Amino acid sequence: MAVKSQSAIVIGAGIAGLATAALLGREGYRVTVVEKLDAVGGRAGEETVEGFRFDTGPSWYLMPDAFDHFFSLFGKRTEDLLDLVPLSPAYRLFPEHQSPIDVESGPKVFELFESIEPGAGAALRSYLKSAGIAYDLAVERFLYTNFDSVRGFVDKQLLTRAGDLAKFLTVPLERFVAHRFQDTRLRQMLTYPAVFLSSHPARTPSLYHLMSHTDLVQGVQYPQGGFAVVVDALYQLAVENGVQFRLGEEVAAITSEGRRATGIQLLGGERLRADITVSCADLHHTETRLLPKAKQTYRESYFAPRDPGLGTVLVMLGVEGALPQLEHHNLLFSQDWSQDFDAVFDAPAPTRPLGASRSIYVSKPSATDPSTAPAGHENLFVLVPVAASETLGHGDMYRKTASPAVELIAQAAIDQIAQWCEIPDLQSRIVVKRTLGPSDFAERYHAWSGGSIGPAHTLRQSAFLRGSNKSKKLDNLFYAGATTVPGVGVPMCLISAENVLSRLR
Repeated sequence: MAVKSQSAIVIGAGIAGLATAALLGREGYRVTVVEKLDAVGGRAGEETVEGFRFDTGPSWYLMPDAFDHFFSLFGKRTEDLLDLVPLSPAYRLFPEHQSPIDVESGPKVFELFESIEPGAGAALRSYLKSAGIAYDLAVERFLYTNFDSVRGFVDKQLLTRAGDLAKFLTVPLERFVAHRFQDTRLRQMLTYPAVFLSSHPARTPSLYHLMSHTDLVQGVQYPQGGFAVVVDALYQLAVENGVQFRLGEEVAAITSEGRRATGIQLLGGERLRADITVSCADLHHTETRLLPKAKQTYRESYFAPRDPGLGTVLVMLGVEGALPQLEHHNLLFSQDWSQDFDAVFDAPAPTRPLGASRSIYVSKPSATDPSTAPAGHENLFVLVPVAASETLGHGDMYRKTASPAVELIAQAAIDQIAQWCEIPDLQSRIVVKRTLGPSDFAERYHAWSGGSIGPAHTLRQSAFLRGSNKSKKLDNLFYAGATTVPGVGVPMCLISAENVLSRLR
């Protein structure tokens, strides 16, 4: 265990920052977390508006084993910290021009696939068996690792899987699924998780079909109270382990002497010294704004050809009356969603104007958690994937008005939900409406290019090709969070924190 005299500064109090700080505190470091916002949580935020409590970030609780493992490091059980409710169905699918489909986790999903496409039930069993193998492979070899040794990748056990691994890495997810299933709806059920990876199904390695193991086998759960309770659990772990927080203070620079990071300088000029520094801020911001060129491991030229992932317009709605048409999780998919992805990953396309319908996600947490809305009302969280571009502007959550583009996209989403989900009076029942756009992510979280999740998980941006969680120029500067290894999402952020501790040890 580290001696008590060692100190650490953690930049950012998002999921990764809280997790890293808690682990370092448990290890014996004197930890100070510096956060530019006035609250912890980062992108896993929460806002209360006129009695409606909106999560403004993650809303799918997947990979429960990652949470269980992290909490166990502190001698805790997840069930003692979180009240998890299994969701049934896992989600409701609204295919364009077709009837809604309820998708259940577990054995019922085989019956569903078979009812839609003869032979698809058996094909899905094979697919999910493969997804389970890929999941185990990822957990064992690609997630809890810093890629600082080849030993874990040349042993006999892995070599016996070399053929599968080569296929998983070189065949895109879209093609991997299309080879096995013909019905568009089935294909979409198995490839939509690419969005969770901030990626395009045609550019996502099929290794990530492991995501279907998380929602269709492990199942989808919801923490009562939303992801704010996950944030609070991490915050309490940090506090219990002696972590100090400085909220509402922005880091202007990471200071250094030779090959040593000496700490940080705040925007007001104050300097804080530490033995190690861990930046959980956006990697692009850390490297290109907080470090001088001579100390940058990843310069602007490194980021220029890379994919920042997807941007989002978030629409938070408080609606009067019940909405039985919707489940907790709802997915509205265009029949030809290739144009949707082109608009997100290949700059806005003229064939998909801002005000057009597109594939979107709608969460109704009030279906499971009545505390998210006043009595007699529903809470809706709508995520519209858009290009990661600050030019689309901002929403009105933190400003008086939204930019025209964000407002147009938000209104189109409301109209689409009303039409596709058969809620013709939806617009007239909205009593609260707030939005967020790419500029909000750039301003609040220094998100590269206004991206909302993190860099896409393409082949060039996965595993050891995603970069390192340690600076090459400063021996005691480390990185954690969705913009570094192992990747995007709350479970990955927890794992990234443990990987930093692994490096220190």
